[in-house]
Amino acid sequence: MDRTVNQRRGTSNEDLIPQRKGGLGFCGWTLVILSGFFVIILFPFTIWFCLKVVKEYERAVFFRLGRITNRKAKGPGIFFILPCTDTFVKVDLRTVSFDIPPQELLTKDSVTVAVDGVVYFRVSDPIGSVVNVREANRSTRLLAQTTLRNVLGTKNLAELLSDRESIAHSMQTNLDEATDNWGIKVERVEIKDVKLPHQMQRAMAAEAEATREARAKVIAAEGEMNASRALKEASLVIAESPSALQLRYLQTLGTIATEKNSTIIFPLPMDIISHFMQK
Repeated sequence: MDRTVNQRRGTSNEDLIPQRKGGLGFCGWTLVILSGFFVIILFPFTIWFCLKVVKEYERAVFFRLGRITNRKAKGPGIFFILPCTDTFVKVDLRTVSFDIPPQELLTKDSVTVAVDGVVYFRVSDPIGSVVNVREANRSTRLLAQTTLRNVLGTKNLAELLSDRESIAHSMQTNLDEATDNWGIKVERVEIKDVKLPHQMQRAMAAEAEATREARAKVIAAEGEMNASRALKEASLVIAESPSALQLRYLQTLGTIATEKNSTIIFPLPMDIISHFMQK
């Protein structure tokens, strides 16, 4: 079972725990015994060099004569080492966040953009982060930059602006798979900002303005058409009842009078004028 798990992470048990293959050897055990002998002789002065403390959020990867002696990291708490033969490396298990510097890249539809983001990760396997890679944090930062460029290079500008969530999820999956052998767990990736060239911004603004103007003209034309239909229906009603036209005249005069105008033009019906002309 251990062999299967380690092979998935790209490391075998022989790589992580070499003593199963050859052990420390005669010389190695001799040095360990001598180191323990001197610790006992010089006690209690050596106690300050033998007891080490690991905090709650840390783990210690323990080496004896350069070999990993336990497939599990030590901590938290106090543990004992031999000063001459044992060394250890502290690994912080807390979540670390870092900003991806703005990356200038070419999208699928040949548009140059500058994109930056933020990555959250933590150490899930202290031994793998020490044994399998040198400076796991720095390696993860560099890999995040190249992954951002590779993922966004397959997207066009519209997808980049509207589908950030799926792009961030794809980046997280790729980073998590690539850093699995390093003992790193990528928890979250976010796209912070997408910077377009000024010419592209002006072109997109002009396109949006033209689209709004076209939509406004269509709405105005639909309003004119509806108004003409209403006027046609009103003219048919007035034609059926001539007295309705007189009432409309009086309503118009009432509206004009409320505005305190000094000059009022009062239209007269043609049938009234023709009645006076006959006399």
